[in-house]
Amino acid sequence: MVFQRTVLQDIIARISEPRKFIQVLVGPRQIGKTTLIKQLLKKTDITHYFVTADDLYAADNTWIRREWSNARLQLQQTGSKEILFVIDEIQKVPNWSEAIKKEWDVDSFSDTAVKVILLGSSRLLIQKGLTESLAGRYELTNITHWSFDEMRDAFDWSLDQYIYFGGYPGSAPLIGNE
Repeated sequence: MVFQRTVLQDIIARISEPRKFIQVLVGPRQIGKTTLIKQLLKKTDITHYFVTADDLYAADNTWIRREWSNARLQLQQTGSKEILFVIDEIQKVPNWSEAIKKEWDVDSFSDTAVKVILLGSSRLLIQKGLTESLAGRYELTNITHWSFDEMRDAFDWSLDQYIYFGGYPGSAPLIGNE
């Protein structure tokens, strides 16, 4: 069984609403943001387009424009009424916020139903981009380390294990190797 964090239901509720805000999920590395989105995509009937900037070597933000065009094309080709466009590790794209703002505004003006989720792990870089270009266009969800209750329920951890290993689900398989 795959453990589902309670924040998943909040995100499902947000994307089920009419398109209004860019959803921004930010939190430390290795706490399950991408896994959370993969769970979301399995639970929703909304057509989706997922990309990651993890291996990106782009010198500018044209990558965002290209991928956004691909999402629009998929929306058109599938005949869906909306598409969920997810960009993982957005902070790795130089000047990402300007490109996001431009594409979001184009879709808003033309009533194109591209819903957007941005994932990022560098809070300072994300916050800078949000305040510079995207004011009034986003909703921020902080994804935190897993709580003791989550680690106990998912991995049967004791309080001592939680204190020692912390709220990182990736460390669960390492118990016994310490």
